[in-house]
Amino acid sequence: MPLDIVIPIAAGVGGLVVGIVLWMVVAQFRSNSSVSRAKREAAQVISEAERNASGIVKDGKNAAKELEIALREKLEQEKREARREMGEVERRLVTKEQGLDARAAALDKTTAEMTAQERNLVAKEKANEKERDRLNGLIAEQTSKLEAIAGLTAEQARRDLFTRLENEVKRDCALELKRIEDELRENADKKARWIIGEAIQRCASDHTAETTVSVVALPNDDMKGRIIGREGRNIRALENATGVNVIIDDTPEAVVLSGFDPIRRETARITLERLIQDGRIHPARIEEMVEKVTEELARTIKERGEEACMEADVHGLHPEIIKLLGRLSYRTSYGQNVLRHSMEVCHIAGLMAAELGVNIHEAKRAGLIHDLGKALTHEVEGSHAILGHDLCKRYGEPEAIANAVGAHHGEMPMDTITAVLVQAADAMSASRPGARSEMLQNYIKRLEQLEQIADSFPGVDKAFAIQAGREVRIVVQPDRVSDAEAVQLSRDIARKVEAEMTYPGQIRVTVVRETRSVEIAK
Repeated sequence: MPLDIVIPIAAGVGGLVVGIVLWMVVAQFRSNSSVSRAKREAAQVISEAERNASGIVKDGKNAAKELEIALREKLEQEKREARREMGEVERRLVTKEQGLDARAAALDKTTAEMTAQERNLVAKEKANEKERDRLNGLIAEQTSKLEAIAGLTAEQARRDLFTRLENEVKRDCALELKRIEDELRENADKKARWIIGEAIQRCASDHTAETTVSVVALPNDDMKGRIIGREGRNIRALENATGVNVIIDDTPEAVVLSGFDPIRRETARITLERLIQDGRIHPARIEEMVEKVTEELARTIKERGEEACMEADVHGLHPEIIKLLGRLSYRTSYGQNVLRHSMEVCHIAGLMAAELGVNIHEAKRAGLIHDLGKALTHEVEGSHAILGHDLCKRYGEPEAIANAVGAHHGEMPMDTITAVLVQAADAMSASRPGARSEMLQNYIKRLEQLEQIADSFPGVDKAFAIQAGREVRIVVQPDRVSDAEAVQLSRDIARKVEAEMTYPGQIRVTVVRETRSVEIAK
C-alpha cells in the first residue's frame, strides 16, 4: 500500500481511540458526580424521615395516653352502673325472699289444716265402711229371707221382672202402633175416597166412547164409478190432495177412507161428502174443494180449542197450543176422544186441588194440556208426554206446568204436587167405566200376559190379575223369598211389565208373602 494512503488512515484511527478514551473519562467523572449528589440527597431524605418519625411517635404516644384516659373513664362509668344495677337486683331479691317466706308460712298452715281434715275423712270413711258392711249384712239377710219365701234367687227374680216388663212394653207399643196405623190408614182412605168421589160426582162426563168416522155413505153404487173417474184419475187426485187411501170395494153404497192422521182423514171425509152433494167430480174440482175444506177445518180446530179453554176456565195459552188442543178433538185413544179426556182431567185435577188447598188454576191448566203431545205423534217420533213437555217449554209455559205434562206417565220425575194430581186425574179419567173401548179378546190376552210375566220369576207361587187388569197380585213362597227380596221382586215385575206390555193407565204390582204358625190349645 502506498505510504501517502497509510499515514492518513493511521492518523484517523489514533484520533478515534483518543476520542473514545476522552469520552470514557468524562463519563466516569459525571458518574462520580451523580453518585455524590445522590448520596447527599439520600442523607437529606433520611434525616427528614427521622425527624418526621420522631414527630409521629410523639403524636402516637400522646393519642395513646388520651385513649387510655378515655377508656379508664368509661370503665369507671360502667362499674358504677353495674354496682347500681346489682343493688337494685339485691333489693328485689330481698323483697321476693320475704314474700316467699310469707307464702311458705301460709302453705305450712294450709298443710296442717288439710292434714287434720284428711284424718277426719279417714275416720269418717272407716265409720261409713262399718255402716256399709252392717247394711250389706242386713240386705243379704233380707234377700235370703225373700228368696226362701219366693223360691227364686235375686237374679232370677230380676230377669223375670225385666222380661215381664219388656213384654208388656212391647205389647203396649205394638197396640199403640197398630192403633195409629189403623187410624192413619182409615183417615187417609176415607179422605182419598171422599176427594175422588166428590171429583167424579161433580165432573159431568159423556160416557159414550166416540169413534172417528172413516166410512162415507153413497147415495148409490153408481157414484163409485164417478169417484174413481176415467182411468182412476179422480181417486188419485183425491188421494194425492188429502194424503189418505180411498178404498172402494164390494161394500154396498159405502167408501172407506184409511189414514193414520185424523185431520187428513176428516178433510178427506168432508171433501168427499161435498163432492158427492155437488155432483161435479174431477181433479181440478177436487183440489179446489180440498183447499177450501182445509181452511174451514183450520178455523174449526182453532174454535174448538178456544171453546175448550173457555169451558175449562183456562186463559192465556199460546195460540199454537190452542190450535193443538183443537186438533185433539179429532184424535182418539182406545176409542176415547182425547180432547174430552183432557177436559175431564182438567176438571178432576182442579177439584182435587181445591180439596187439598193447592193451586187450582195451575192444576186445571196442566190437566187441560197434559196430552198436548198426542196432536203431533203422527208427525214426530217420541213419547207424547215428552213431546208435550217440549211444546210447553217452547211456548213459554211455567216449569211446574211443563213438568206435570212430561211426568204424567212417569217418564220424568215429579217435582210438584200438580204433577201428582194430573197423573191421578189422568188415571181416573182413562179407567172409568165406558171411557175406553177395547175388544174382549185383547182384554183377556192382556190379563193372561200379565199373569205369565209374574209367573216367570222364581219363587212365585201364584199370580192373579185383578181389578180389570189394573193390578196383579203375586203370592210368593216364604221359604224361597224373604221380605227384602219381595220388595225387589215387585219392582222387577213392574219393570218387565212396562217393557213388554202396552196398556192404558197404570198397573199395580202387589207381592204377598205370608208365613203362618198354627198351634192348638188343649
